[in-house]
This record gives sequence, structure tokens and C-alpha cells, in this order.
Amino acid sequence: MESSNSADGALRPVKLRSLSTRGVLVPLNFTLGTSAAIVRKVPLLLVDLTTDDGTVGHAYAFCYRPSGARAVAAHLAEAFDLLAGMPVTPYGSARTLSRQFALLGVTGAVRMALSLFDMALWDALARSRGLPLATLLGSGPRELQAYDSRGLGLMDPDRLSKEAEALLAKGLKAVKLRLGYPSATEDMAALKAVRRVVGDAIAIMVDYNQALTAAEAIARGRQLEEEGIYWLEEPVLHEDCEAYARVTSALRVAIQIGENFNGPEGMLHALRRGASDYVMPDVARIGGVTGWMQAAALAAASGIEMSSHLMPEVSAQLLCATPTAHWLEYVDWADALLQEPLRVVDGKVSASQRPGSGIEWDEDKIRKLEAI
Repeated sequence: MESSNSADGALRPVKLRSLSTRGVLVPLNFTLGTSAAIVRKVPLLLVDLTTDDGTVGHAYAFCYRPSGARAVAAHLAEAFDLLAGMPVTPYGSARTLSRQFALLGVTGAVRMALSLFDMALWDALARSRGLPLATLLGSGPRELQAYDSRGLGLMDPDRLSKEAEALLAKGLKAVKLRLGYPSATEDMAALKAVRRVVGDAIAIMVDYNQALTAAEAIARGRQLEEEGIYWLEEPVLHEDCEAYARVTSALRVAIQIGENFNGPEGMLHALRRGASDYVMPDVARIGGVTGWMQAAALAAASGIEMSSHLMPEVSAQLLCATPTAHWLEYVDWADALLQEPLRVVDGKVSASQRPGSGIEWDEDKIRKLEAI
């Protein structure tokens, strides 16, 4: 029988041998205060999926709450049981699992579980062929422009100035500032404090984490755009595409949304309504690698720039294969887990040249983390 590793068999079916998950809490180097919560530790779920040839595919995702990690792990275990012993491909398993979970609803923890399953399967396929994921997807690893999203939460201007200075040491050419203070005056003071430190050569993206009404978003947006921000992210509730369309139409500054898109269908719904100028799917909510590539096709057909949300290791590989690739969101959370963290060189992030997504666990590091 011809091997599934042959050059013409990149997506031939494989059988699944085992799946394991573990949740950990990773302390942040920069406490992240948003309009929704103050985050000091992030719950990450780590996934290992072994195929019949002994290849192990790795994936991880930010699960927002420890309970989220436990729920995602439970759904993953059931998804594996549904497919164990069967010949599977990423596209086929995505269809099968979506159908099996349809009555429960392919959203929230279910969507994240199926996305993680897909990410781990693609990682295994790329590893078995000795290829970076970007290469298996028809492109190849390269340098990407990235913005530093590790800090600049809600805090007083003096602390913001000091943190902005600390972030500059990484060398990236853009930073993200969280806004959503009680007043527009406080928002502007925060923005000006960061701008004084980073200067005009560093782009500033601002993120409201859904804190405003449409009217407030327009009013505050008109003040912020005078300060030259790069984009205004998620000012209103993520599912209100009609409100986003009004805000996008009213402001000159680009509107960015997408981390909460539920699958490619969620992104298509927003694109059809002109809800934003840019999109930034989350690989763990858009449907994993399979869902991302479908979303990338939608963005390309619409002529809209597409950035990433978190999980920068796999997101870097996917942006390399995205026709309208824009910005990689950089965080260092997985540095606490990985043998080889992402590298920032000359102000850009280099996608890993290793087989798969470049994720290789460092077990010594992981043993030091708090388990969920």
C-alpha cells in the first residue's frame, strides 16, 4: 500500500490512535486590564492528537476561564471517540463533527473544541511530511508584521507610560491599547500618555472589548481618530452587525472586528453587512485551520485585510497562507510552554520553519505551571 506521506497524498485519510488534553494557568508578564476584566493568569488548554503512524499533532488555545478549558476538554474527548479508528481528513472530520454536535450547537466551547481538534490534526499531517504548516497549505514561512498585545490595559497614565516603554524593548512597530474608561476624557489621556512614549513611528491600535453603545463609539471614535490611531477594535457588542455598520460608516478610522466570529459563516454575515473595514478571526473560534482557510478566501474575495487573534504560533503559519494577510497579534503567553518560542527579529515575527505549526512542548516548563 502506498504511504500516506507520499508527495501526492498530502490530505489522504489517517486513522487516530489517541487524544490527550491538559489545562494550565500561565501567569502574564503584563497584567491585562480590559473593560471586561483584569487578567493576571490565562487558562490554556494543551492538546496532543496521535495518528496511526505515531505522529503527534499539538495545539493549544486560550479558553478565557478555567471552566472553559474543562468544558472544551470534555467536548474534545467526545469528538475523538466519534472518529477513533476511522480514516479521517481535516475537511471530512470538520463536516462530521459539526453534524454530530449540531443539536447542542456548534458555538462557544463546542466550536473551540472542534477548532482545536482540527488544529492538532493539521499539525500532525504537516509533521508527518516534515513540512511547516504554511508550506502544506501552499505557501511557506516568512516574516510578518506584528503588534505587541501583551499589556497597556486600563490603568493611570503614569503606569501606561512606563509599560509602553517596557513594551518597546521587544522591538515591534505597533502596540495595542485597551480603552473603555468611564469617560472619553480618560480615554484620550490614556492614548496621549502612550503616544508620548512610543512616538509617531509606532502604530497604536485601540480595543474597547465591546464596552460602548453605537452612539458612544461614534462620539469617542471621532476624538480618537484625530490622534492618528491605526484601528478601533470591537467598540460595541460583537454580534450587533447593524451597529457596526453604522459605526464603520460614520468614522474615518478603520474598524476592526472578528475575534468572536463563530466559524466562517459568522465572518460572512459581518462582511455582507459592511460591519468593519478589517477582520481578525481567532483560529480557535473560526474553525481551526480548515475554518481559517475558508475565512481567508472570503476576505480575499471581499478585498479586506485579515489579521489574527492570539495563538500567534499557529496564526503566523496561517497568515503566511492568507492572501490579504495584515497584522499578527503577538503575545508571549506560550513562551511558558514551548521549547522554541516565536522570535522577533528587526521588528517582525518570524513564522517557525519547523514541521507543523512549530509547537513543541517543554515538559520541564509545563511542570512548573498550575494545573486546571
